[in-house]
This record gives sequence, structure tokens and C-alpha cells, in this order.
Amino acid sequence: MSGTWAIVVAAGRGSRIGTDLPKQYLKLGDTSILALTLDNFFKHPNIDGVLVVIHADDIELFQRACSDFVDKVHIAYGGATRQESVLNGLQALESIYPNVVLVHDAARPFTEHKVITDLINASITGKAAIAASPVVDSLKQVTNNTILNNIDRNGLWHAQTPQAFPFDIIRDAHLSAEDLSDYTDDASVAEACGHQISIVTSGKENFKITTPEDLVQASMIANNKQIKELKMESRTGFGYDVHCFEKGDHVTLCGVDIPHTKKLKGHSDADVGLHALTDAILGALCEGDIGTHFPPSDPQWKGALSNRFLIFARDRVLARQGKIIHVDVTLVCEKPKIGPNRELMVAKMAEILDIAPNRVSIKATTSEKLGFTGREEGIAAQAVATIQLPSID
Repeated sequence: MSGTWAIVVAAGRGSRIGTDLPKQYLKLGDTSILALTLDNFFKHPNIDGVLVVIHADDIELFQRACSDFVDKVHIAYGGATRQESVLNGLQALESIYPNVVLVHDAARPFTEHKVITDLINASITGKAAIAASPVVDSLKQVTNNTILNNIDRNGLWHAQTPQAFPFDIIRDAHLSAEDLSDYTDDASVAEACGHQISIVTSGKENFKITTPEDLVQASMIANNKQIKELKMESRTGFGYDVHCFEKGDHVTLCGVDIPHTKKLKGHSDADVGLHALTDAILGALCEGDIGTHFPPSDPQWKGALSNRFLIFARDRVLARQGKIIHVDVTLVCEKPKIGPNRELMVAKMAEILDIAPNRVSIKATTSEKLGFTGREEGIAAQAVATIQLPSID
């Protein structure tokens, strides 16, 4: 089994939107809806491949509307119903046999990457999960334009896509279904086979473009996104920190406690890696350094976990509508050995920063027995952070 794949279902005709062209090929600005959806998945760092299911008559239309993706995607052809199209897509992936598959409507181009990440994280544990948003409006049962009853909305959710599954679970569920036309989504197919489905909270931005009014709203969102992306700029910050050793039985590095014959001395937990990275992010923001915001003279920070400092820097980026793109920490020491703990440290920093682990780099080196690190008197750390912020020009 290999990786995580997305199946984008784009074989429908979209008649409710009132155009001759299937809605997934309509343009929002200069880009088709389907191309926006495909681009969203290709930009997600944890998606290993994308298969699009199109109508057999639409191959030339697809090539024109999604020219940037013709050589990137796998293609399958749809069936008579949506669920038959999904089954065709699943069968087309059997030779790849991914660990996890996400099934997504082509006409939902604005799914947040965090939703996709949360769905993947749920499914790699062997469970199924769907994107959904809670019902917030009052619900009425109506006949002949007359309200008959009020329906309790507590516990009611709007089902959306993506819907994520271990590959064999959703493929086998579709193969065992007697009549796929009885089901409205992939989760219901899996539920019919006894599988429990969990919910990942999504938002209203993940709506499905169905009506002319939806198309107007989608055009406005796409236009705003284009403007915002055009005005984003990259910033790079550098951080450096040093802590000496004192008596102890472990060191805390990049959020992970590592057994050692000594500990690092400092007012907080003396996590030299997180201190350097906090300074790098604050430097990219031009918002001072760690001492500016967390002075060692303040007793409230005595013994504090350095996670709090890094979370503060992360939240300062988010408060300015920015994004952390990549971080790189280099630890300089003779001991302890960093290699055996590297993966755990990467995972911890990714968790603190709420970014993908493949955006986090941790390296280690020695100083060839030279200087205070060479004499094993302490540890030094350097860090570089790359962020994006709205342009101030």
C-alpha cells in the first residue's frame, strides 16, 4: 500500500446551475472550478496523487479547462450515478492501492487544507471520517408551504466532502453494495457495511457550487483569494541561542525530553532549539526577540515550557493573516545524540506550529571538539523561519 490519494468526482452534468457547460468546467475568473479543486489537492503536502473521474464525453473539455493538470492526474470515466463513478475511480486505483483515499466533489474548490489534513490523520489510523459543518439554522418540517413541525437541530450536521477512508474499506463497501443508486454519499455506503464514520469540522466556505447564486458567491471568493495571494510576500528570519549545562538528568530539545547526564540551565526549560526558532519567527515578523516578550526577569516564566513561547510566535503570524511556510533548526552539540530523537522532535514542532512535518527540518552537528560545545559545556542552536505575510506595500 502506498500513500494518500484523492479522487475528484467530476462526471456530473450539473443541470441545476442552468448552463450548457457542466458546472465543473465553468470559470471563476480565469480558472475553471475543476482546475481550482485539483490545484487545492496538488498543493497539499500530504496528498501523493490525484485521480479525476470525468464523463467519457468530456476528455477534450477537460484538457482545455485543466491544461495545467493533464500530465499530472490519473483519469477514470464516470458511471450512470455518482456512486458508480466513485467505484470506477476506486477500481482505477487498485494497481496503486493507496493507504488512504479521499473522495471529493469537483464543485467544492475552497476546502481548507487543515480539513484535508485532519481527515488524513483520522484515516491513517484505520478509521473513516468526513468533512461536515454543524446545522445552525432552525429546521422546519413543511407540507404545502405550511409548517407542520419544528425539528431539533442538536446533533445535526451538513455532510460535505472530502470523505476519507482506508482504501480497502471504501472499495469493498462499494463492491458489496447491491444498488449504488440507493446511496447519496460514500459515507452512507461504508455505513451500510457496518463501518463507523467520524466527523471533521469544516466550514461554510466548503460549500458545493450548485445554483447560479452559488456561482456568484464562488466568483467573489475566488477573486478575493487571487487578490490576497497576489499581495502576499515572503519573509525570512534567523534565530540563535545558547544554554550551558548544569546538574540534571535530561535536556529538553525542540519540545522533547531526552535523557542525559546533565540538563540545560535557563530561566524557563532552556529549550535552546525552540528559543532559537521563536526568535527566527519574531525576526521575520520584525517584532523583537524572545526576551522582549518573555523577559527572564519576570518570575512567571521561571520553569515555563518553551512551547508557550513558540505558540506565541506562531499566533503572531496568524494574527497578521500570515502563514508559516518552513522552519529549519540546527543543534550544535557533542551529546546527547540527536538522530535517534529527530522524528519525535520534528513531529512535536509540527504539532506546536500546526504545520505539516515535511515543513519542519531539524539537523545536528558537532563543533569537532572545539569551543564550549566541543568541551560539552552547553548546546547552541541556529534557526531559520520562512513565513508569508500580506504585503505592506
